[in-house]
Amino acid sequence: MSKKYFSGLVLCLVAVFSWGGMFPIMAPALKIMDPFYFTLFRYGSVAIIFSIILLIIEGPKAFKPEGQALRLWIFGTSAFAGFSFLVFLGQQIAGSSGAIIASIMMAIQPLLGVLVGWVYRGVKPTIASLIAMVIAAVGVFMGGTKGHPATLLAGHNTIWAVILLLLGALCWVIYTAGGSDFPKWSILRYSTLTSIYGVLSVIVLLFIATSADWLRFPNMNQITGVSGALVYMITLAGVIAVFAWNMGNRIIGSINGILFMNLVPITAFVISIINGYQVSAFELVGCLITICALIGNNIYNRIKAKNNRVME
Repeated sequence: MSKKYFSGLVLCLVAVFSWGGMFPIMAPALKIMDPFYFTLFRYGSVAIIFSIILLIIEGPKAFKPEGQALRLWIFGTSAFAGFSFLVFLGQQIAGSSGAIIASIMMAIQPLLGVLVGWVYRGVKPTIASLIAMVIAAVGVFMGGTKGHPATLLAGHNTIWAVILLLLGALCWVIYTAGGSDFPKWSILRYSTLTSIYGVLSVIVLLFIATSADWLRFPNMNQITGVSGALVYMITLAGVIAVFAWNMGNRIIGSINGILFMNLVPITAFVISIINGYQVSAFELVGCLITICALIGNNIYNRIKAKNNRVME
């Protein structure tokens, strides 16, 4: 194994461990501040950091959208408004098990990517991928209900939490797919401009919601109360994780890198257990089923791709 390939593996590990830790860390923060203004503080800071780095490395010209403003706005809003709003609202609604359910939902993003590729690029999924999606859905169902399907329709609002988390995960997949529409742009430039457009959407939505008295601007006690979570979400789970993930996948290839997403729920499980959360057997089994479905689909795609190369 070359040093470069090893560095790619390390970068992917840094990213997924950072993302796996963000759900348990957000659990207490969501009891203090709503996920909407938290998103503004988090991604507003990320956008500023990205902008400074882009200005230094590529200069003012890199901020020109080059006729792609609408696409940048759609992808940026999907990731930096849709993902964060929906995922952390879903985690908040789910309560004590929200971190576990959210992390499992994030792990099925590769399978959601198959659907996005089908709709957006016309690439039909294989039978194996469709089967893997069904199996993964069973795993998510087991983890979300803890063996009690009635909770989906009970007062715990679990079904709404799962729907919001699923839509949030889909938003991030859409954002990731959009990156291939800018092949001549650096990863830094795409990340920066989409974050800027996304944060603008966040500001507009929060202005409307606050003006309508649906939300209230956080007070200083709330801001200081989530300061630790903000630092983590801005640095490790924000700027560092995004760069590490994109760079790692560029080195080892996306088909290898995507397997690391299986570590997100495992990381969340470990941190949640350390924090005192009692994980049920159904949650563990559900997580394992989802991970096995992802690994199986990845192995099948590897074999298929290898056979296609041999035939050529």
